[in-house]
Amino acid sequence: AISSARAPAPVGAYPHARRVGDLLYLSGVGPRQAGTNAIPGGPIRDASGQALPYDIEAQTRAVIENVRVILEDAGSSLDRVVDVTAFLVDMDRDFAGYNGVYREVFTAIQATRTTLAVSALPTPIAVEFKVIALPGDVPR
Repeated sequence: AISSARAPAPVGAYPHARRVGDLLYLSGVGPRQAGTNAIPGGPIRDASGQALPYDIEAQTRAVIENVRVILEDAGSSLDRVVDVTAFLVDMDRDFAGYNGVYREVFTAIQATRTTLAVSALPTPIAVEFKVIALPGDVPR
């Protein structure tokens, strides 16, 4: 099991990542900030469940940054990502903004990707990534 002090604490009983053979598997990674649990771009709902305005681009950038620090703490890097599964709570509203930010980082990396719409995530966030990457000591 791999944990990162620079990433937000998991919301359940699981590690940030786990290495199995020649692959790193990251648990679902959202945009919350380490130490504060603040959500860049704002939460999607308040404590009573009422919808709030939020910025999908800011949330997506924060997810990618959290993925980056977890990978670095596991001895890897973003350019070693081989597969991303992304979860969006509002595909119609958020796909274009999420996809634009994703494109900025992942076009050169050329990881495979699947994007799914989900009805909710465990915290009031709009986007989460599930990532598989190569460790730093494994040739591409």
